[in-house]
Amino acid sequence: MARALLGSSVRTGMACLARRLLTCISLLLGTLSAPGSTAVAVAGIGQLRSRGTAIGVSRPQPDVNFTIGIVGAVWCKNCRYAGYLPSKNVAPLPNAAALLRCRRGRQAMSAWGTTDARGYFMIQTAEQAVPFASKDCVVYVPRSPRRGACGVAVLPRRNQGSPLRFREYVTRPDGLQALYTAGNFVFGPRDPARCGLQ
Repeated sequence: MARALLGSSVRTGMACLARRLLTCISLLLGTLSAPGSTAVAVAGIGQLRSRGTAIGVSRPQPDVNFTIGIVGAVWCKNCRYAGYLPSKNVAPLPNAAALLRCRRGRQAMSAWGTTDARGYFMIQTAEQAVPFASKDCVVYVPRSPRRGACGVAVLPRRNQGSPLRFREYVTRPDGLQALYTAGNFVFGPRDPARCGLQ
């Protein structure tokens, strides 16, 4: 009799658990079918798995376009060009080329970006850079667009790139993007009196 009661209560408990599980699954599927919720779900999963270190964060659903973006800025120190910031003693350097270079073993990838009038650049990958982690990638600004006046690399030093640091996930009109920053690149003149030279 006791065994029969125990078996009956176990079956009842399992049935209740199964009903609750089905309810949770249906709620989850209903949430994921809502417009825009897939990107949010993928972003949450990516944050949990990547901890902000991997460029190729967890692979999203096939119908979600997922890209990588890297932002940074290029400045000239000690020269009062357009957009000069007195508090930092720097001016933006427009039209500076920035290079993203990733390498792991025999695999390599590169992409270019150019600074705007405010000195900011954004490099975007056409697709998810799955094989690479952020530690495999470096951004370089090979030369200043004002080489005659502000062509000395101050930060980072010449031929030393800047590592990537994860910032956030951003929803774009065409999908989801993991956004990284490469920080600031600073050039300076050999002689501040020659800032007007190109």
